Amino acid sequence: MKQQERAVRTRRALIHSAAEAFQQHGYVQARLAQISADAGVSPGALHFHFENKAALARAVQASAGMRLRRAAGAAARRPGVNALQRLTDASHALAEQLRTDVVARAGYRLSCERTRTIAHRGGQDLCGQWQTYVQQQLTEAARHNLLTEAAIPHETAASIVAATTGLETLARHDATWLSHETLTNWWELALRCLATPTTLPTLQPAGTHTPRPPHPQ
Repeated sequence: MKQQERAVRTRRALIHSAAEAFQQHGYVQARLAQISADAGVSPGALHFHFENKAALARAVQASAGMRLRRAAGAAARRPGVNALQRLTDASHALAEQLRTDVVARAGYRLSCERTRTIAHRGGQDLCGQWQTYVQQQLTEAARHNLLTEAAIPHETAASIVAATTGLETLARHDATWLSHETLTNWWELALRCLATPTTLPTLQPAGTHTPRPPHPQ
């Protein structure tokens, strides 16, 4: 059991170290030797767990996907909220995860950049999963007459995904683009365009939860 636990800890340390390297240097410039050194393991231990850099990057993406889905799922399970509020809450939960979790940030970036080596052999499409989720919530909102006639679900989904993905891209150089305040301001504008007059007063652009304070990586 101790050996198995040590292997799990080593794998987690390598994924975290790789995420930091990919975040700082990008996939191409990240070096396996530095990743193993920063994780406190030997190069041989790294290759025991991961065949190559692409395999390590896919592991970062998989871990990021798990963390982001968990965050969105927790937001979606809050009782007493409609589909538009769930979508708003999920976006805040995802933004918070991206702000505070280097693995989530690096994995999401790798997925959205669709690096050819990573995409080969099953790299996760986290951007595509987000688009699917957005469309599902908007379709449900339309079914419950929460949307204006002009807010066609599939067209609106594309706009929301483009805007939220754009905020993440801008935040790579200026973190305020993905701040709770920036996202709240964006939803204040978006919900005025999307929600019916009777639905709008029931919605909270800031989300129905209090974000955690940022912590150092």
